Amino acid sequence: MVKRYYGGLISATPTTVNSSSASGLFNPTQQMQAKRAGNWPSPPPAYYLWGWGYNGYGQIGDNTTTNKSSPVQIGADTTWSSIDAGGPNILALKQNGTMWTWGRNNNANLGLGDTENRSVPTQIGALTTWSKVSAGATHGAAIKSGQLWTWGQNNLGQLGLGNTTNQSNPTQVGTDTDWLQVSAGGYLCAAIKTTGTLWAWGYNDRGQLGQGDTTNRSSPVQIGARTAWSTISAGLQMCAAIDTDNYLWTWGFASSTKLGLGDNDQVHKSSPTQVGSETWSTVSTPVTKHSTMAIRTNGTLWGWGANSYGELGLNDTSTRSSPVQVGGLTTWSSVYVGNNNSHGITTTGELWSWGRNGYGRLGLGEVGNSAPQSKSSPVQVGTDATWLSVAAGRYAASALKA
Repeated sequence: MVKRYYGGLISATPTTVNSSSASGLFNPTQQMQAKRAGNWPSPPPAYYLWGWGYNGYGQIGDNTTTNKSSPVQIGADTTWSSIDAGGPNILALKQNGTMWTWGRNNNANLGLGDTENRSVPTQIGALTTWSKVSAGATHGAAIKSGQLWTWGQNNLGQLGLGNTTNQSNPTQVGTDTDWLQVSAGGYLCAAIKTTGTLWAWGYNDRGQLGQGDTTNRSSPVQIGARTAWSTISAGLQMCAAIDTDNYLWTWGFASSTKLGLGDNDQVHKSSPTQVGSETWSTVSTPVTKHSTMAIRTNGTLWGWGANSYGELGLNDTSTRSSPVQVGGLTTWSSVYVGNNNSHGITTTGELWSWGRNGYGRLGLGEVGNSAPQSKSSPVQVGTDATWLSVAAGRYAASALKA
């Protein structure tokens, strides 16, 4: 017996699918497949959007510019699928493939054709085929149908368009249709193709493009010849990547020991350099600061680099030049480093935050802007265990909850 979804209910009774009663829940391709098969697929999961922290530019998305020190729900929409934060703005996708943004827009980094701030989620164009988004310090990037698109500030070639002209609307980068993943960092971008090759472009003053030099690039250039890259995170003057064997590599700016290569190595790296021999599942490096955090394949959380406000979660403010484990939990599933603070989610759906707490950016219901009011160890945000993903920008954060 086939269960069919219609009108918001689940029923075991066969029905004729000849109306648009469920069309608002599925994209056109899913609707056509459902009609041909005679039944609707399972409804998408309900993902709610939440935000907190500094809200001077509307980056929380609640139609105000009032700071929030605890998470507040943004609207009633339940169809969000992914989020990312860079500077003082947010990028997000809905389950129907539409792309949305809000926050500060002084560099046209919202991709809306102007430079006006937005305090509520606003759709970018009308396309329904976006699959990946990434918010940089002053620019954005997204992928749809394997095509790469960028917008915002382009003074250092960070849009990859072969020039240094700003773009206020998404503009396609070349004609390739095999882009798989993109990360917009601090005035640069890095991306991975379906071939497993790694590419970068933009600002290169410390070798962060991985080309063995410090020359800026305004078009994508391949990093080495390897075809085994799986994850990329572009930060401020550095990049970190994980290969298909789960080994971690870093390159670029070595000061503040953000590359994690050891106490005696403060030399900038202009090519990917392996960090130890352990295996890793995810890595995060911020677009505005100099710390890095990552999760190993065994579910443990590790941090290194700058730590002035306890953003490494190690119960102190000492800089680390090599990865150091955070606590004893082995159930971390994701981590996101923001501006002097970090957020993590466990496999059981708990949200944790640590580091600087100015403007209530940790979401703990407290407001503080000095080191003593920071949290140098992870502190759980509320008691909910339904958090799915989190993204921290400059002074504010957004998250999805089931």
